[in-house]
Amino acid sequence: MTFADLLQPDRGQPARDIHVVTPDAWTAWLAAQPARGRAAVAAHALTGKAGDKAILPGEGAEDWSAVLVCDDPVTSPWRFASMGGFLPPGTYRLTNDPGAGTLGWLLGQYRFGRYRKDAPAEPRVLLTPDPARIAETVRLAQATALVRDLVNTPASDMGPADLEAQAEALAKRHGATLTVTRGDALATGYPMIHTVGQAASRDRHPRLIELEWGDPVHPRVALVGKGVTFDTGGLDIKPAAGMKLMKKDMGGAAHALALAGLVMAANLPVRLHLLIPAVENSIAGDAFRPGDVLRSRAGLTVENTNTDAEGRLILADALTKAGEGKPELILDYATLTGAARVALGPDLPPLFTDDDALAEALLAAGTALGDPLWRMPLWDGYDADLKSDIADMVNAPDGGLAGAITAALFLRRFVPKGVAWAHLDVFAWRPTAKAGRPKGGDAYALRAAYQMLKDRYGR
Repeated sequence: MTFADLLQPDRGQPARDIHVVTPDAWTAWLAAQPARGRAAVAAHALTGKAGDKAILPGEGAEDWSAVLVCDDPVTSPWRFASMGGFLPPGTYRLTNDPGAGTLGWLLGQYRFGRYRKDAPAEPRVLLTPDPARIAETVRLAQATALVRDLVNTPASDMGPADLEAQAEALAKRHGATLTVTRGDALATGYPMIHTVGQAASRDRHPRLIELEWGDPVHPRVALVGKGVTFDTGGLDIKPAAGMKLMKKDMGGAAHALALAGLVMAANLPVRLHLLIPAVENSIAGDAFRPGDVLRSRAGLTVENTNTDAEGRLILADALTKAGEGKPELILDYATLTGAARVALGPDLPPLFTDDDALAEALLAAGTALGDPLWRMPLWDGYDADLKSDIADMVNAPDGGLAGAITAALFLRRFVPKGVAWAHLDVFAWRPTAKAGRPKGGDAYALRAAYQMLKDRYGR
């Protein structure tokens, strides 16, 4: 079953009822239930607190319904996401809820089953009285699932070539043009992408993946995604605990691919330019070293002070290339810094931009859709921390203070003046399961960015 099968128009077909009740309405709702319903509630020891749920008997042996106590806002996509895993397979309808949580219903049934022999889960189908929204909701669920699938896949099956294959499939689906620069061909045009990825085995050589789509007369929008398919830390090697989740270091690329797919599926009137610098940061005799001075596509030189600060190096060359197309807007996604997680935790991705209107649009969309972001400062006072004694800049200042900010300031140096640009430092991983959001890879600020693009470009 696909997501499209799990959300169907309500044409009055047989279905089990789901009652969604707020805690403050619980007492009145319970009093209106028949005796057998109140008895079932008592047997489950429900008190009307948020999260309470139960199956309630009806008049006949096969007649039953369900109740959920929920205090989430009616606009929350996760409002009844927990029910997909709680209810038995079947078809359901909401009796007293606007149904804004249909996305959560779909994503609550997401499973990453690539390496499991378990039988596929049987579907829980939801009927909706708003069929016009089904297609868009399914596309959003598919985009989120794509991010989850790509991030959950181990590096053995998700190297630079596999990211290229994902982009190729996306290009074919939407009639886009794909261009890939690989291996030693990067050395002159994209020297920092080449340097970071040169120690990987030949089948995992670095590459810059570019997709272009849309009418050239439309406003040009560039999406850039960090594609480090595994990060050992390089010669500044990570400890085992730090390396454990580094299959997810291509999470920025996963987000950019998913967002590009949404833009093309919606046929937004933009000229889309997707760029994914894809590398594996490996250790070998030709690995780049601390202290090396790297030349960038922009011509600026970078003293490499830490081989584990490699993501910003490959993004710099990709951002430079994006800027050469004279875009109106550049968005980049990257699993860039642990400092971002220290500051805001895993759920809240920091947003960096000098463009107040762009920041307000992204923040408003995130709040409305339950896909929040938090604006962080591009504090000019820290720009001097990027000073090098022998090159134009360093990639990682000493001391580690304000690491998410200095990383964003580093990237800003490679964005053309006057271009609207936002940097999203996403975690791409959910360490603890929540309703509709299992532990593992996940999408952050994806729906917010998509809504911002729809609002900005008129659809």
